[in-house]
Amino acid sequence: MNRSQTRILARRSAMQAIYQWQLTGYDLTEIERQFIEEHGLGYADQAYFNELLHKIPKNLDIIDAALAEFTDRPIGEIDPVERAVLRIGVYELLYRPELPFKVILNENINLAKAFGAAHGHKFVNSILDRVAHKKRAVEIAAFKK
Repeated sequence: MNRSQTRILARRSAMQAIYQWQLTGYDLTEIERQFIEEHGLGYADQAYFNELLHKIPKNLDIIDAALAEFTDRPIGEIDPVERAVLRIGVYELLYRPELPFKVILNENINLAKAFGAAHGHKFVNSILDRVAHKKRAVEIAAFKK
């Protein structure tokens, strides 16, 4: 399995763990332990899973502020699955500049399609695209050339 595939699996597991954290407010270390024991990570990139699970809540104010600029409702009113996906996508756009914005958008839209509401992926696409245009303007401009 290549690095891209292990990251996809890590992102998927992190989305599920962040979803659980959002709903329960449980300690992240406990969620991580429980998630690994009950679900396992298989071939997922465990270091990336750990990074997403712990650094998204640590940087939540910055992530949610970037989201809030482009949402038509308070963050807490966004569907919990879509909220978890958006937080992962915004985290990656802000803190993982080595990941191409197109990859970030595609992977997170796929998560929304797999786990979210029927048309939730369209909402996720719209928000992440606008965050990317603001936070990755230079990369997007270079991509369009």
